[in-house]
Amino acid sequence: MQTPFGQIPVIDAHAHFFSHRFFTTLAKELPESPSEADIYPTLRKRLPWEFPETDPVRLADRWVAEMDQHGISRIVLIASVPGDEDSVAAAARAYPERIVPYFMLNPTSDEAPARTKRAFAELGVKGACLFPAMHRFHLWEARLHPIYETVARHGGIVFVHCGHLKVGVRDKLGLPSRFDMRFANPVDLHGVAKAFPDLPFVIPHFGCGYFRELLLVADQCANIYADTSSSNDWVRLSPYPLDLSALFDKALQILGPDRILFGTDSSFFPRGWRKDIFDAQITVLRALKIPSSQVAQILGGNLARLLRR
Repeated sequence: MQTPFGQIPVIDAHAHFFSHRFFTTLAKELPESPSEADIYPTLRKRLPWEFPETDPVRLADRWVAEMDQHGISRIVLIASVPGDEDSVAAAARAYPERIVPYFMLNPTSDEAPARTKRAFAELGVKGACLFPAMHRFHLWEARLHPIYETVARHGGIVFVHCGHLKVGVRDKLGLPSRFDMRFANPVDLHGVAKAFPDLPFVIPHFGCGYFRELLLVADQCANIYADTSSSNDWVRLSPYPLDLSALFDKALQILGPDRILFGTDSSFFPRGWRKDIFDAQITVLRALKIPSSQVAQILGGNLARLLRR
């Protein structure tokens, strides 16, 4: 992509793959519990979005066309409900040079270790995404260690959503989100990251309200990374003045330019890829006078390095 810093390959480290199975899973929680044939008509009453075909490759086509339009080299697409790893794996098989498949995992499920092994060994996924507040577990629990071991053995990445958690599509559908932030502190990763020093842990949204805690644990653990995704609107909750520029500036001081991953948190169509997020972050990086070599690391080089391990 041509940027103010020159021609740089951009890899978006955080976007969501809202597949047919994703919407089917959510529709099952609606009070009217629509039949398979009525799922999209029911959802359209609440969401002015495009809905994908049953074949996930068609959604992959849509994403790659969007990437081509904006000059994006590669993108991480997250299967965003547990059990949907086959959808994003199919998308990545169709476009192995463009789509990096991650999947949401509920590690409290009895089948989680087997599901993790299959996802990495058979489906070729690259990242396991954990949502402690959503599924109510601590990252340090012993039952998660077999999962970490599997991801590490396959050279994968563990994505951990900490801090403030809102799932916009659930809100729009009127579905309850019974999350528990007691489980969402990045400090829970401290012992885990020390126990698995070669396993990268990525915390999105600069910690999403737990910025200080992210910095504390990242300062002690060189395998903890931050992603820059979303509008980072959570800064309005900070008890001290904080904005996107301050986030980047402090993260660069503590994590350095080699442990920050650019992301947008793009998700649905027709909105598509969040160029507004990209533009806002580029504006901050220019204002901070970050060298182009470091910008290139943040915009894609760091994730490319992790994926080559």
